[in-house]
Amino acid sequence: MRTRRVSLDRIASSTRNAGLGKEVLVGEEIACREGYVLAVRILFDKAVYNQVESVDGRMVPLRKGDVLAGVLGSRRALRGYAGEVPDRLAPGDVVNVLNLGGVLGRCTAANPDLGRPFDAEVLGAVLAFPRIGHRVGVPAHIRAGAIPPGEALRCRVPLVLVAGTCMNSGKTVAASEIIRGLARAGRRVGAVKLTGVSLRRDTLSMEDSGAVLALSFTDAGVVSTRDEDVLPAARGLLNHLAREGKPDVIVAELGDGILGEYGVHVLLSDPGIRSLAAALVVCAPDQVGAWGAWRVLEERFGLRPDVISGPATDNEVGTSFIEKELGIPAANARRNPEGLTALVEEALHGAV
Repeated sequence: MRTRRVSLDRIASSTRNAGLGKEVLVGEEIACREGYVLAVRILFDKAVYNQVESVDGRMVPLRKGDVLAGVLGSRRALRGYAGEVPDRLAPGDVVNVLNLGGVLGRCTAANPDLGRPFDAEVLGAVLAFPRIGHRVGVPAHIRAGAIPPGEALRCRVPLVLVAGTCMNSGKTVAASEIIRGLARAGRRVGAVKLTGVSLRRDTLSMEDSGAVLALSFTDAGVVSTRDEDVLPAARGLLNHLAREGKPDVIVAELGDGILGEYGVHVLLSDPGIRSLAAALVVCAPDQVGAWGAWRVLEERFGLRPDVISGPATDNEVGTSFIEKELGIPAANARRNPEGLTALVEEALHGAV
């Protein structure tokens, strides 16, 4: 296999498990499957959605000519790009940057608010050298050093599940404020993001809020969660978090929406996850979203939220509707984080 040395200008956070340096060797043979690392060159400038998250969690600009290391993957975002892994790729072909974490694929649907996604010329497959002194590289994959999937759920730590009606419904803000409140109350809090598409931003927010250890599905070698892989990855992450972080409670964010395509419904249906769920927080953008989440959770999963948060609770109008019409407590994570934490604490005590 012919190889050449490439200098990287940007190393996306989605590649973190691969442990890349600024100088890499790339090969011409590309495995077109999710999780493999590519080097690509950005082909034009953009005015919006024009950054990438680096491995240290900083947002850095992407400019025409930048050489980026990203990861092949799919995305099915309502308020972002949708895309898939192409059937075949070779150096010189063009892919798109599908999210801020540097996920690469063929865009199948754009978003008018974000404009056209970046086009990027494929330079080759980034090579890894797993054995010391090994002279023949293998295509790098983010399964390297990943937390292994779990065949069984051995974690026995109570979970606070934070779900939402869709992306950008306030889940991470709510999860972070719950973590902060529980940590200040003396609890040892672990955190995990179990579904979504690769991006470190949310777990970094959880760490900043006081989590002793915060993980995501990317740490399990998954770029974008799907029905078939979400449960083994979740089991592995929860087992690892319980063993290494030794928390007395875990706040678990379910990225995307209850009815999305990232496998949230698989986790909500799993008896093992449900047995640990001591509290369920649901975030919604408005009253209709809150009502719909309440009905879906009750009719499809037999679940009832312990509290509703998100933009639907930004003022008294939504809060009053939720509490009077749905009979569910409501608390806004930004205006009333103490009230939100108190409701979660009440659910935790009730589950003991």
